[in-house]
Amino acid sequence: MIIVMKPGAAEQNIRSVVDYIEKHGLFAHLSRGEEVTIIGIVGDKTKLSTENLSIYKDVDRIMPVTESYKLANKKFHPEATVVKVGSTSIGTDNLTIMAGPCAVETEEQLMTIARAVKKSGATILRGGAYKPRTSPYSFQGLEEEGLRYMQTASRETGLATICEVVSLDAIEAAVKYVDMIQIGARNMQNFILLKEAGRSGLPVLLKRGLSATIEEWLNAAEYIMSEGNENVVLCERGIRTFETATRNTLDLSAVPVMKEKTHLPIIVDPSHSTGASRYVSSMAKAAVACGADGLMIEVHNDPAHALSDGPQSLTFEQFDGLTKELRPFCNVVGRTF
Repeated sequence: MIIVMKPGAAEQNIRSVVDYIEKHGLFAHLSRGEEVTIIGIVGDKTKLSTENLSIYKDVDRIMPVTESYKLANKKFHPEATVVKVGSTSIGTDNLTIMAGPCAVETEEQLMTIARAVKKSGATILRGGAYKPRTSPYSFQGLEEEGLRYMQTASRETGLATICEVVSLDAIEAAVKYVDMIQIGARNMQNFILLKEAGRSGLPVLLKRGLSATIEEWLNAAEYIMSEGNENVVLCERGIRTFETATRNTLDLSAVPVMKEKTHLPIIVDPSHSTGASRYVSSMAKAAVACGADGLMIEVHNDPAHALSDGPQSLTFEQFDGLTKELRPFCNVVGRTF
């Protein structure tokens, strides 16, 4: 349920409505626009009387919210959310690019990549220190050592940093070193991990699960936000379908659908979705064209010898070429880069 206050509603009247909601053991979520304030109600609405609410001063109308997700719902928060990560912002009219290796391998490797991606326009350095791989025999990451390398790279280049976390221990380590944490596709419905991410105090990138519906994805975001963390960015990274020509099927329709359903920013990962570097450029351009707020792209100094996901990683030359080719697409959709 949401309560739409009249334009220019007095603060004391807004406070009276909030007090009534909280008195009945529910949570009131305020979204203040330039003229109108919306009060979203989270909890058991049967405890409230809509008749009583409607007689409060400056209440314009009361509307039901049928979706199970509330805090992530655009009805609760009509204005688009902007998530600040380090010195960059996601969800504004600019295009945010996160770039870097799938896995941090050595300090020298990471520093080399960080300098290259920054030169080409990336503002956030991605790098995996914890790697939940399909095979237990594949490279699993450097863990906290890799996080320290991320921090060093950030200090030298000024790039913000993001790393995937897979456990409470990983979150506790990550908050000491990086600017943003990522919940990967395999953990999208790890509800305990989602709650811990919500309590971390860091912005969270939430990747869509391999077979997750839009509603399941938004409810996963709700778990993070219900812990008081509204700095959530969604990432479409391809879903599992019958098609085997690419690693996954990139669902670009998810971008406009999410723009309709939620106020949270959404970015696209053309690397993991396609699994092949030759398709990354075209899918990145398509993502920008359909309204994505950013891109996550894997870049490696030597993809042929990468310890993780080399076939989908761009070389420095390919990444630089892509960022140059993206500028006209940004101009068409009114974004800066």
